[in-house]
Amino acid sequence: MVQLNYAHYSNFVSDHIWTAPIILMIVGAAVAVICFLGCCGALKESSCMILSFALLAVVIFFFEIGLGLAGYVKHTGLHQIMEGQFNSTMQHYKERADYRDAWTLLQTELDCCGTNGPNDWENVFPNSTLPAACCSVINLSEAKECTNVHATQHGCLQKLLDILDSKTLILASVVLGVAGIQMLTILFACCLYRSFRRSYDHV
Repeated sequence: MVQLNYAHYSNFVSDHIWTAPIILMIVGAAVAVICFLGCCGALKESSCMILSFALLAVVIFFFEIGLGLAGYVKHTGLHQIMEGQFNSTMQHYKERADYRDAWTLLQTELDCCGTNGPNDWENVFPNSTLPAACCSVINLSEAKECTNVHATQHGCLQKLLDILDSKTLILASVVLGVAGIQMLTILFACCLYRSFRRSYDHV
C-alpha cells in the first residue's frame, strides 16, 4: 500500500527510504517459501526439513530486527534528508518537467505550498507570483495569477512528514507482529524437531 499510494512522492524523499516496502515484500515471499518447507517437514515428520526451517526462520528473524533498527536510525534523520530534497527540486523547478509535475501533484494533493510556506518560492518566481497549485481557489476579480495573498500558508514538508510518520508506525507494527509470530513458529519447530529425534532414537 505504501509503495502504490506514495511512491509518486519519491522526488521529495531519498530513494533508499522507498526500498523498505520492497524489502518487506521480498522478505514476505521468503517467509512463505520457508513456511512451506516447515509444513512439508511436519507432514513428512522429517527432522532435517524441520531443522532447516528453524534455521532459516532464525536468519529471517534477525534480518527483520536489523531492518527495523536500520529503519529507526534512518527515520531520525528523515527531516534533514527531505528538506534537502525539497530544496533541490525547487531550485531546478523550471529546468525539469518531472520536478514541476511532482510539485504540482504534491501541492494539489496535500493542499500546501513550498517547503515551509509560500515564501520559499521567492527565488524561483519573480513578482511575488507562485505556482498555480499553491492556490486552490483564485478570485479572478482580485488577481489572475496565484500570489501569496491567495495561497495556502501551510508548507508541504511537515504535511508529507506527518503522512510518512503514520505509515512508518504501521510498517513497524507489522514487522514486530510478524517477527513475534516467527519466534513462536521457531519455538514450535524446535519442539517438533526434538519430538521427531526422540521417536527416531526409540526406533
